[in-house]
Amino acid sequence: MPDTPPSPQSTPVDPDQVRALRAFNRFYTQRTGLLDPYLGSAFSLTEVRVLYELAHHTPCTASELGRRLLLDAGYLSRIVRRFTGAGWITRSPLPGDARQHALGLTPQGRAAFEPLQQRSRDEAAHLLAPLAPDQRQALVSALARAQRLLAPDAPAPARTAVLRDVRPGDMGWVVQQHGEIYAREYGWNSEFEALVAEIAAGMIRRHDPAWERGWIAELDGERVGSVFVVRKSETEAQLRLLILSPAARGLGLGARLADECLAFARAKGYRKMVLWTNSILSAARAIYAKRGFTLVHSEAHHGYGKDLVGETWELAL
Repeated sequence: MPDTPPSPQSTPVDPDQVRALRAFNRFYTQRTGLLDPYLGSAFSLTEVRVLYELAHHTPCTASELGRRLLLDAGYLSRIVRRFTGAGWITRSPLPGDARQHALGLTPQGRAAFEPLQQRSRDEAAHLLAPLAPDQRQALVSALARAQRLLAPDAPAPARTAVLRDVRPGDMGWVVQQHGEIYAREYGWNSEFEALVAEIAAGMIRRHDPAWERGWIAELDGERVGSVFVVRKSETEAQLRLLILSPAARGLGLGARLADECLAFARAKGYRKMVLWTNSILSAARAIYAKRGFTLVHSEAHHGYGKDLVGETWELAL
C-alpha cells in the first residue's frame, strides 16, 4: 500500500521557511510602521486596535474585546480604564446581564481615533501606489490566500456597513470617486470630474443644514458611497451625487442611501424630489424606479467626451 501522507502536525518545518517567515515579519512591520509608537502617534498598535474594534463593533463587552484581540484581561482592563478616564469610552450595563458592561466610543473617542484610521489608510495607499493595477491585485490576492492558509477554519469576517454624516474631507473623496469610477467604467473624460467638483463646491458654500443633508456609506471602516439631499425650493428637494464603489455593490447600500434621502425629505415636508441622471446608468435608474420615481424628460446631449441621453426623474412625496 502507498505510504500515508504525514499530517501537517507531524511534518517537520523547514528552518529556511521559518527564517523566510520571520524575515517577512520584520520587513512588513518596518514598512508599515507597526512598531511602537504606531505610525508616529502616541499610541501602541494594541491601543489603536482597541479603538478600532470599538469604532466598528459596538456595543461590545470587555470579554468580547479580549477574545477578538487575544489580549490578557488585565492588560486590556488598564487600556479601557485609561481611555475611559480620557472620556473616550462609554460603559453601560448590558441588557439582560447587569454584571457585564457594553463598551463604545464617545464622540471624543471617535475624534481621537479617526486621524489614526486615516493615517493608516494613507500609509496603505502609499505602499500600493508604486505598483501597477495588476500588481496591486496580485498582492491583495496573495494576502487573502495567506490569511486563508493560516486560518482555514476561521469564518468569513462579518462586514460592517454604516451610513454616517458628512465630515471635513469627504467631499474631496466624493469628487475623486466620481472622476475615477466614471472614467474607468464609462470612459468619461475629466469634464465630468470638473462638473462634480463644481457641484460639490456649491453644496459646501450654500449648505443649509435645516433643509439639506448628506450621507457617506462606510464598509468595514472605509468610504464606499455617498448621496445628498439639496433644497431646490420650499416644496422641492433634489437627490444628488449618489455613487457606490465597485467593492460595495450588491450589498444593498445604494438602496439604503436612496431611502435615507426619501425619509429625510418627507420628514422635512418636501412635496417632491427630483434628480438628473443619464440613461446608461442602469443600476442607479433601477434604484430610482423601484422607489416610485418616474422619468419625466429625456434629452440627447454630448458631454464628458460621449454622446449621452440625460434624464430627469421625479417622485411625489
